Amino acid sequence: MATQLKNLSDFSHTTVPNGRAYKIAIAVAEWNAEITGALYNGALATLTQNGVLPENILSVAVPGSFELTGAAEILLKKHTELDAVICLGCVIQGETKHFDFICDAVANGVTQVGIKYSKPVIFGVLTTNDQQQAIDRAGGKHGNKGDEAAITALKMAEFAATL
Repeated sequence: MATQLKNLSDFSHTTVPNGRAYKIAIAVAEWNAEITGALYNGALATLTQNGVLPENILSVAVPGSFELTGAAEILLKKHTELDAVICLGCVIQGETKHFDFICDAVANGVTQVGIKYSKPVIFGVLTTNDQQQAIDRAGGKHGNKGDEAAITALKMAEFAATL
């Protein structure tokens, strides 16, 4: 089914683990704050609704999406007890290639940090063509990518804990 026809944050088809035992960090970009704030609120609400204790959630802000990789690295290095890091940002296509470089760097960086620490580092970064697409995916008609990132963090933390 085409993306424009559905809410991407529907988890009725899957089991979501109880997060009571997990410690999760959320790194959120300040750039595009209207969007990233909505992503953050979605992730935070989803974590707590699924059992993560508020005192087990560490939230940090970074200037932009590019800095999310460095934040994840620092968080996992300094807080070894973390079970996952959620990276939330928004990069909106402009007229230059800047979009391509940032999106590629962040996606690869998030992956590499997760591999380095053998911990889930979740890519919750919107990469949209325009502002409306970002709004639609940050609590709008297509759900909230922050919710999706939080569910992914819980599922991956459980996966890592069961091995």
